[in-house]
Amino acid sequence: MMPSAVAGAGFTVLIPARLASSRLPDKPLADIGGLPMVVRVARRAQQSSARRCVVAADDARIVQACESHAIEAVLTNTDHASGSDRLAEACELLGLDDDEVVVNVQGDEPLIEPALIDAVAAELARRTDCVMSTAAHAIAQPDEFLNPNVVKVVLDRISTALYFSRAPIAWWRDGMGSLAAGKALAALPSPAPLRHIGIYGYRVNFLRTFPRLEPAPLEATESLEQLRVLWHGHRIAVHVTGLSPGPGVDTPADLERVRALLRAS
Repeated sequence: MMPSAVAGAGFTVLIPARLASSRLPDKPLADIGGLPMVVRVARRAQQSSARRCVVAADDARIVQACESHAIEAVLTNTDHASGSDRLAEACELLGLDDDEVVVNVQGDEPLIEPALIDAVAAELARRTDCVMSTAAHAIAQPDEFLNPNVVKVVLDRISTALYFSRAPIAWWRDGMGSLAAGKALAALPSPAPLRHIGIYGYRVNFLRTFPRLEPAPLEATESLEQLRVLWHGHRIAVHVTGLSPGPGVDTPADLERVRALLRAS
């Protein structure tokens, strides 16, 4: 069950939307059931307890598409190195206070669960020892555990992130036997490993600071920006959910899959 969103009340959802995409050109504007994808994402986010939902776009066409569907949007610079930089600029444009909570919902998640957004905001409001929050769920299939595109996370006793990796972690001592013998992995370690879900809660003061932090060597190795947070000694709270996230959209095949799911719903 998701935690109550009362503790996280008053938060803002920011949705970074970048027009360029090597695998799916003009991705935020891709049509899904008669609506641009970024509008679909924003409408899902509006079903959460957020007091405000804003798209942070890098192109006027995205802003226009949002405004034509009554979605608030701001135009940010086109040369940001990361989504975090774009969110930091959006905080300035919106005049958000340092102690406010922002939840970053990816612009390619049209099936995002509103309750998950609430849970991530509530987790950060509860965990005053952390500068960020995120989410994870148990992995059930060995092929997902071994897939480097599925990011894994390991936690401490109070659900603070210890490490994120594309490698299969945590790995049990005797788990290498079948792989060394050239066999498929038949079982998973216990307790079940956790898949990281790419949704983040931030306190605005940290979000303004984060892009100026020195990049971490581990961040470059794993291609995971959140490792910069841990490398600098900050803490990330993790909400563990029993719900698997809906599919995101990175490729034309992903787009067709989401369209089919919405037609069937």
